[in-house]
Amino acid sequence: MTTLVSGTTDTLTRDALAVLQPGFTGTSAPDWLLRSVGEGLSSVGLFGRNIASPEQLAALTAQLRAERDDVLVAIDEEGGDVTRLEVRGGSSFPGNLALGAVDDTALTRDVARELGLRLAECGVNLNWAPSADVNSDPKNPVIGVRSFGADPLLVARHTAAYIEGLQAAGVAACTKHFPGHGDTSVDSHHDMPRIDVDLDTLHARELVPFRAAIAAGSKSVMSAHILLPALDPTRPATLSPQILTGLLREQLGYQGLIITDGMEMQAISATYGIERGSVLAIAAGADAICVGGGLADEETVLRLRDALVQAVRSGELPQERLADAAARVRALAAWTQTARTSGPGAAVQEGTAPGNEIVRERIVTAADRTGRDREVGLTAARRAVCVTRAPGATEVTSAPYVAAFTPVANIAVGDETPWGVAADLARLLPGTETGTFDASTGSAESVLAAAGERRVVAVVRDEHRHPWMAAALDALLAARPDTVVVEMGVPQSTPRGALHVATHGAARVCGQAAAEAITGR
Repeated sequence: MTTLVSGTTDTLTRDALAVLQPGFTGTSAPDWLLRSVGEGLSSVGLFGRNIASPEQLAALTAQLRAERDDVLVAIDEEGGDVTRLEVRGGSSFPGNLALGAVDDTALTRDVARELGLRLAECGVNLNWAPSADVNSDPKNPVIGVRSFGADPLLVARHTAAYIEGLQAAGVAACTKHFPGHGDTSVDSHHDMPRIDVDLDTLHARELVPFRAAIAAGSKSVMSAHILLPALDPTRPATLSPQILTGLLREQLGYQGLIITDGMEMQAISATYGIERGSVLAIAAGADAICVGGGLADEETVLRLRDALVQAVRSGELPQERLADAAARVRALAAWTQTARTSGPGAAVQEGTAPGNEIVRERIVTAADRTGRDREVGLTAARRAVCVTRAPGATEVTSAPYVAAFTPVANIAVGDETPWGVAADLARLLPGTETGTFDASTGSAESVLAAAGERRVVAVVRDEHRHPWMAAALDALLAARPDTVVVEMGVPQSTPRGALHVATHGAARVCGQAAAEAITGR
C-alpha cells in the first residue's frame, strides 16, 4: 500500500476532484457544488434541467466562476435533435445529418461557430460535440441523425469543419464517441454494444473521422462504452488501455483531453459500477469522468472522489496517472480562459495533431462578432430539405390535419423537446389541426377519423426502424394517396406520398423548413 503524507493527500484529493465532470439539479448552483468547485472540482456538466433561458444560464455560469474563474462548464449541445440550450422549444440549428446532406463544409463551420458564440455568451466553454460516428448501421437506435452520414470521408470533413467553427468561438470541442458508435444496434445507455469488425475495417471506417478531428485540433475526445473485440476482447473502450492509450494516444498521437461518456449509463454502471468504472477509466488513459445525466448529487461526487483517492492509496491507480489526468483538465481550462478573455490582438491558439504538426486556430473576438449570421441555422435547415414529388402532386394550400407518428425517444435526445411541423404549418395555414399517434394508437383508421376531409400530413421519425409506423403509413397512403409524408429522422425508407419531405433531423428549424416546402412558401 502506498503511504502518503498529509500535504500529498490534499493534492491527491484535489486531483481526484479535478477529473470529475458532475451534473446537478436546478437552475442555480447548489451550495455543495460551489463548495466542491472551491475545493478543486474543475468541471461542471449542464443538462436541460439546468437551463431556463440564456439570461439565467449566464447568471448560473457567472455564479460558478465566482468560485473558480477557470472552471470548465460543459454541455451536451449537438444542435438538431440533441439540444440542452433550447430543450423546451427545439434547436435553432439542424443536426449533423442535415449538415452532411448539404455537404458544404463552410456551412457546417458557420453553423458550429454561431452555436459556439451562443454558448460562449452564456458562459459555456466546453461542448460535448460533435458526433464523429459513421452511421454505418441504419438501424442504430442512438446515433442516427446525430451522425453526419454513412460515408467516412464525408463524416471526416464535416467533423473537422465543426471543430474549427466551434473552437473559433472559444468553446472547446469534444469529438465523440471514440472509436466509433455508428455500427451498433444497441444503445449503450441501456446495454453494452459490441462491434465485431476487423482492424482493417475499423481503420478504414470508424477511425477516419477521428484522425480528421485530431488534425483539426479537437481539444477533447469522448470515449464510447462499446466493446470492440478486435482491439480489446474484455473491456469496453472507456475502460481499455489498449484503446485509450495504445490506439488513441500512441497510434493516433492524440494529446488532448480524453473524457468518458456518462458513467451512469448501463453499459458501465450495470457491469462495473460507477466507482470501479471510474478508477478503471482513469487507469486506462481517460482524463475526465462524465457523470450527472442521471446521478446528479453531492453523494455521487464524493463516492467517485473517494474511489479515486483510495485506488491511489492502495496502489491500484498510479498517482502519476491521476496527476497527469488532472493536469490535462487544467490545461484545457486554461485554454478556455484565454479564449474568453483574449482581446483582438491575442486571437490565435495552437492545437495538437499527429506527427507534431501545429494546428493554429483563430479565436473569435469582440471585433469579429459583428459579422455573424444569426439565421445560419435556418439557412442550413432549408438547404437540407429534400422533396420528392409524385406526378401531379401539389403543395398544401388549406389547413391540413397533421398526424405525428411518435416513437419512443432515446435518452440522448430525450422527450422534453417538441418536434414536428404542426406549429409551423399552423402559422402558415391557420386552422391546422394535429394529433399524436404511437405504436398502440397509430392506425390509419384513427388518423382518417380525426382528419375528416382535411388533407393529411403524416410526420414520421425513422420509419425504417418502426414496423408499426410503416404499416400505418401503408394503409394511410392506400386510403388517401394525396397524403404528404415528412420524414424527420434518417430517410432510409423509399420516398412515398404525394410529397415526401426529408428534413434529415427534427430540430425546430427543420420543422420550419419542412412547413415552407409543404406549402410552397
